[in-house]
Amino acid sequence: MSDKPAVDPTLDLVLERVVDVPPELVWRAWTEPEHLVRWFTPAPWETIACEIDLRPGGIFSTTMRSPDGEEQPPSAGCYLEVVEHRKLVFTDALGPGYRPAAEPFFTATILFEPEGAGTRYTAIAMHGHEKARRSHEDMGFFDGWGTALDQLVAVAKSLASA
Repeated sequence: MSDKPAVDPTLDLVLERVVDVPPELVWRAWTEPEHLVRWFTPAPWETIACEIDLRPGGIFSTTMRSPDGEEQPPSAGCYLEVVEHRKLVFTDALGPGYRPAAEPFFTATILFEPEGAGTRYTAIAMHGHEKARRSHEDMGFFDGWGTALDQLVAVAKSLASA
């Protein structure tokens, strides 16, 4: 995809995989709150609330619950770019309506590229400095986002049979 952002390995984390579901179903799993809550947080954590206003400047917010029942504060940001079935860009550096956030952490670009009958799924987490990238990696970026992607695939497959 020509509009893939430049990746800086000192600042960015990338998860790329070909999954065996079409981009349209991966898109639905990412953009419809009732589906996103089923996969977004790696089990045994849960996503218990999600708000999506799918437009540049619109809110993207999730609330998670730990395995011991502790509810985390909502994690809110806004969409920067929305290209149906192909690309989502969102950040926690800005809130809805592009309001600056107090403690930005990262900007995510999610790409959905058709590949055969499936999707080349690319998730890029861009950070402002190396410490934030290291912190995100140490928090389990690859395992967590990889597990969430496996869960997303299961949800997307269930949408195909629904």
